[in-house]
Amino acid sequence: MPFEFAFLDWLYQFRSPVMNAISIFFDYAGAHGEIWIAFTLLLLLFRRTRKAGFAMAVALVLYMAAGHFFLKPLFARPRPCDLNTSITMLVARPHGHSFPSGHTASGVAAAYALWLQNRKLGAPALVLAAFIAFTRLYLYVHFPTDILGGAVLGIALGAAASAIANYVANHKEKQRIV
Repeated sequence: MPFEFAFLDWLYQFRSPVMNAISIFFDYAGAHGEIWIAFTLLLLLFRRTRKAGFAMAVALVLYMAAGHFFLKPLFARPRPCDLNTSITMLVARPHGHSFPSGHTASGVAAAYALWLQNRKLGAPALVLAAFIAFTRLYLYVHFPTDILGGAVLGIALGAAASAIANYVANHKEKQRIV
C-alpha cells in the first residue's frame, strides 16, 4: 500500500481548477450509475440498439449483486481519504468501502457489454469509463488496486452480460421460428 499512497500523492500535486471541476462532475454523475443508466435507457428505446441496451442493463445489475452487495463488504477496505486525512477533499467522502471501485466496475461492465454488442458505440463508452476510473484516483477516493479490481470485475461482468443478451436474443429468435 505504500506505493499506492505514493502514486496518489504524486497525482495530487497536479490538481487544477479545470480537472477539479470535471472530476467533481463525473463523481456526481456516476455516483449511482446515472450516466450508464441514462445511456442504457436511451439504447433500449430503439430496436436497433435494444440488445446492446439490454446487455448494459444486465451488466449494471450484475455489478450491484457481485460488486456492491458482495465484494465491497467482503473486502471492507478503507478508502485512501480515510487513511490520509491531510488531503483536501473535493467531494464528500463516498459511502461504503473502497475495493473494488464501484464507479469503475459498473462503468467498465456497462461499456464493455456495449462494446461487445456494438463496437462503434462501445469504444467511446470504454474511453469514458476509463476516464471516470482515473477521476477516482484524482479525487483520492480509491487506491490504484481498487481501480484495477473494478476494471477486471467490470470486464468479466460485461462479458457475462453480453453473453446473456446474446442467449436471450437467440432464444427469442428460435421461438419465433417454431
